[in-house]
Amino acid sequence: MNTPYDLNADVGRMVYVKAIDVEALPQEVQEQAEGLDQLFAVHDAEGQQLALVADRKLAFALARQHDYAPQPLH
Repeated sequence: MNTPYDLNADVGRMVYVKAIDVEALPQEVQEQAEGLDQLFAVHDAEGQQLALVADRKLAFALARQHDYAPQPLH
């Protein structure tokens, strides 16, 4: 990936992108996953989930659109 990152970004604006298995989610969310095996969550530094989206690229784009500095979480 050739996306530049501001390594001096405000830590308060940092979020983490994490893959989540659909089967680990509540049934109502599983029903909306439309056959996907994984979704991607965006979490703030305190661990609060801010978003749940269909793919990793979308999670990073969403974070950047809201002026967050996304980081992958393994």
